[in-house]
Amino acid sequence: MKTRQIVIQDFTGVYAEQPFIQGLREIAGQESARRNAEIRYIDCTGLPGTDCYCDDEAVESIRKGIAEAGITDAHGIHFFDNGNYHYMSKIWTDMVQEPFTLVVFDHHPDMQEPRFGNILSCGGWVKKVLEENKFVDNVVIIGAADHLVEEIPPHDKVTFIPESEIISLSSLVSPKGITSTTGQSPECRISRLSSNLYISIDKDALSPAYAATNWDQGLLSLEHMKAIINAIAKDRRIIGMDICGERARDFAGDEQHSVQAADALNDRTNRELVEFLQDFLQ
Repeated sequence: MKTRQIVIQDFTGVYAEQPFIQGLREIAGQESARRNAEIRYIDCTGLPGTDCYCDDEAVESIRKGIAEAGITDAHGIHFFDNGNYHYMSKIWTDMVQEPFTLVVFDHHPDMQEPRFGNILSCGGWVKKVLEENKFVDNVVIIGAADHLVEEIPPHDKVTFIPESEIISLSSLVSPKGITSTTGQSPECRISRLSSNLYISIDKDALSPAYAATNWDQGLLSLEHMKAIINAIAKDRRIIGMDICGERARDFAGDEQHSVQAADALNDRTNRELVEFLQDFLQ
């Protein structure tokens, strides 16, 4: 498998049960990989102040770890564990120094007000990006549950393609990309993306047939997600991408997945996403 820059930030140790990610970690330990900055593994296990909420000291520790790994920009594919750490997308997009659209696949809007102070959180990181990143032109959130979208006040920089609309959106892919139409249809709304994109994927936007995560999940298939990305990436530049949505470390199985089945499923989906997404980084 050819590789572009891949960064793995392990917060809970869950990747130990995923052979594909462990294979990447082994490559990251090789001198040639370190020298060529192809793959980086950053051990974040045991770092305090990071679960769901990321306090200021933890933010600085994370940024220091990224810098010590020799990473200077947001280019590449970034893995960072389960959905409790989705705020990492804020930290990575802080490194973008040119106008861009943030495209988020997530079953949750992640635009909540902080419960205390101004702390960075997995449930409010998109709001923080909008408030603090002067380079973000707009945000498109794809696959969020309709009832959660309805709770978010309108924002002139935010476009939602909620769960009820994602199937019609992905079915519109053609050799010419997304077909533009009049009105406020999904394909029309998404056609106004900037020329530069940063894509953030929380696998909880996928149905349980494609991932086992630590949050409630949506309806997307992996093929639908790929079709949407293919369409929005046409004639646009992808600055960087990230992937989260692993199972909880203490997951003991549920009605759909045993622990072993969950790990095998997530491992397979992570591999498929890397093989698909890395072609956009050429």
